[in-house]
Amino acid sequence: MSKPIKRHPAIQQLSRDHHYALLFCWKIGQGLEWQIDTPRIKKYVAYFHQRYIIPHFQEEEQILFVLMPDDERVKKAVTQHREIEQLIKQQLIAPDKMDANLSEDVSLLTTLAEKLNQHVRYEERELFPYLEQCLSEAQLEQVGKQLAEATHTPDDAYPDPFWLRKRT
Repeated sequence: MSKPIKRHPAIQQLSRDHHYALLFCWKIGQGLEWQIDTPRIKKYVAYFHQRYIIPHFQEEEQILFVLMPDDERVKKAVTQHREIEQLIKQQLIAPDKMDANLSEDVSLLTTLAEKLNQHVRYEERELFPYLEQCLSEAQLEQVGKQLAEATHTPDDAYPDPFWLRKRT
């Protein structure tokens, strides 16, 4: 097992948030493995999207990425954000698809989990170390202050833990 990546204290909260994103991906996988009805999983996707993904992406983009908006690595992360958002909003939780048990749901949920997992790995292994090198200590400290003020509290008290067991 590899050692955890040492992160600058100013952006450690973003890295902690990524733990919840990886757990979200695992829960989707567990739900699919248990063959849970996909509308149940999609309801969790909608919940997590609203409580975690939207605020997390906003914090990264409005507090950290704004310091280097023209950088190709930052642009790649923002593009990934848009792709993940589009997949969730248009393919999984759109009103006409939310409660339907559609044949493509398993593939879309798998794709979502894979894309989000890859995105987190990209930010943790490539983008954040790069930004830590490029940004000044003063910039990083300002990021830390803004994140401390803005940071949402990851809330995953979802009432239907489908990933733990089958419904009887």
